[in-house]
Amino acid sequence: MKKHDARKDSLEVKHERRKQVVRLHLNGKGPMEIAELTGLTWPTVRVAIDLYAQGGWRALKYRQVGRRKGQGRMLEVQQELRVRRMINEKRPEQLKLDFALWNRSAVGQLIERECGVQLSVRAVGKYLKRWGYTPQKPIKRAYERNDRAIQQWKEQEYPAIAQAARKEKAEIHWLDETAIVNTDVRGRSYAKRGHTPVVYAPGSRSKLSMISTVTNKGEACWEIIDGNFGIDQLLSFLQTLIKGKRKKLYVIMDNLRAHHSKRVKQWVADHAKRIAVFYLPRYAPELNPDERLNGHLKNGLRSKAPGRNKAVLHRVAHEHLESITADRALIRSLFHDPEVEYAA
Repeated sequence: MKKHDARKDSLEVKHERRKQVVRLHLNGKGPMEIAELTGLTWPTVRVAIDLYAQGGWRALKYRQVGRRKGQGRMLEVQQELRVRRMINEKRPEQLKLDFALWNRSAVGQLIERECGVQLSVRAVGKYLKRWGYTPQKPIKRAYERNDRAIQQWKEQEYPAIAQAARKEKAEIHWLDETAIVNTDVRGRSYAKRGHTPVVYAPGSRSKLSMISTVTNKGEACWEIIDGNFGIDQLLSFLQTLIKGKRKKLYVIMDNLRAHHSKRVKQWVADHAKRIAVFYLPRYAPELNPDERLNGHLKNGLRSKAPGRNKAVLHRVAHEHLESITADRALIRSLFHDPEVEYAA
């Protein structure tokens, strides 16, 4: 019989194998015969029999060997907790470290400064892995961002808007704009190892603009604009948006300069019975569910061959938007993102 390699067996399995050896031994089998029957080596069989002879069944149990959990680590538990808390709550620059991101070198410098322990880059990586940290693409945030205003928007301002909308039986629409270009090709492409894939994009850049709104009921309205977005395009879209609507519209948008123009404010005042406009906190685009629609559109366009001219780009974008907005469940799912669940 092929010999069994017990080195990878768990302690429980090894214990059962020893008991099997002893049972065969008590039935009159010899060590060589037991080794042949079980696939174990003769020394392993002999050790099990001798242990039983010295201490009975209890002596067969394996003892835990090797290092105890945490033994040999350079950092104490309290030091680990302090370092983790600092990484979670602060950026490197806030702790006067000359790094933009928390990479292994930055964490190593933090550990050396705060704990007086110098670790190799590899050791720092092992600590980060043990703590459950993984390298991730960071989300960009503006320095001018006001976290207190954002929290107030989520907890006070938007709930008040939603309550007012319910009283007036109004629909809440989230509005945003984005640019669509034919030279933006991203993502990953499979290829043979060592042969970097090549993607071709038009040398002449074509650009369109798209303005849209979404609701948590699964409704989406959009318009593709040839050229740049401005005040005239915004007013034209808002006029189309309220046309044929029986309910009053509450439109929430960001703080683009065109959104705050005098012409827009005057137009909203002139149509106060049909529409009301509200503004998100500054530098907080993640609060707008319509940003997810923009992302869905761009991801869809990037996965296809880029349009070589503006007409093709317009057609492809139009077809993709129609397929997206026809799926009301998909539009509702845009509100499932943790950043915008407050509006769901």
